[in-house]
Amino acid sequence: MAKRIDVSGLSAYYGTTKAIEDISMSIEPRSVTAFIGPSGCGKSTFLRTLNRMHEVIPGARVEGKVLLDDENLYASNVDPVAVRRSIGMVFQRPNPFPTMSIYDNVVAGLRLAGVKKKSVLDDVVERSLKGANLWKEVHNRLNKPGAGLSGGQQQRLCIARAIAVEPQVLLMDEPCSALDPISTLAIEDLIGELKSQFTIVIVTHNMQQAARVSDRTAFFNLAGVGQPGKLIELDDTQRIFSNPSVQATEDYISGRFG
Repeated sequence: MAKRIDVSGLSAYYGTTKAIEDISMSIEPRSVTAFIGPSGCGKSTFLRTLNRMHEVIPGARVEGKVLLDDENLYASNVDPVAVRRSIGMVFQRPNPFPTMSIYDNVVAGLRLAGVKKKSVLDDVVERSLKGANLWKEVHNRLNKPGAGLSGGQQQRLCIARAIAVEPQVLLMDEPCSALDPISTLAIEDLIGELKSQFTIVIVTHNMQQAARVSDRTAFFNLAGVGQPGKLIELDDTQRIFSNPSVQATEDYISGRFG
């Protein structure tokens, strides 16, 4: 199920403003890749280019290539909706559909795709909630509103909703930034379990979290105010945090800036 992503020469714009410039990297399947760097350096922008979410912003555009197992996601014949089904996303703040039950939140994507058979939907709900480590907590109240869960439970519900459509890649944009430490630990444990099935990419401002959950880490930075963000270094997480190749990476990780 998990697939490899290869990015080459990617730049992203908001109108005439270049947000990120000439980024190339490979993201390995069945692994966790963390994006770190100071605010405004383009981590989240780059993350959104991987499933074509960037282009939903008026005036936004992308140059370069993003390959998902050799398929160019920006080719003219590729449907962006299909891309977002293959490459799911979990956002910074939990965003369950407020008027929907827990059950309906999980199967929302399947229903949009035309799946109606109740036995199929029931199986997906149980499988996805178990996959998100939420089934035991909610199995007897699936008809209750998803918005009535705690913050950490809501985020796991959003993860269940994302994996219900069986994506190959899961993108996470600071998924723990609005959560308490206990809920954060639950999400981090879940990430470790999900990487056996999915390619996972996570943006985080938490250095310790990147060190705990990721296999590889990419450091982004920008030359100055108004300059586009760039990829400075990508390597195994242990090496990035113990012996980075670039001085700017060491300066950021050690707290000298950012």
